[in-house]
Amino acid sequence: MSDSENFDPLGSKKNYEAQERKFPRGVVIRLFAYLIAGHIFAAFLYLLFAVAGKG
Repeated sequence: MSDSENFDPLGSKKNYEAQERKFPRGVVIRLFAYLIAGHIFAAFLYLLFAVAGKG
């Protein structure tokens, strides 16, 4: 007997909704790191152009 015969899509709805609301931890950490790195890079470019504009 295969698992598809016993699958009840309505029976596991609570568990699916609970997982749907949460992001995986790795995604949150990567998103945070990319946001921080992106802001640091943008600040560096701003500083670079600000210093070059005064010279």
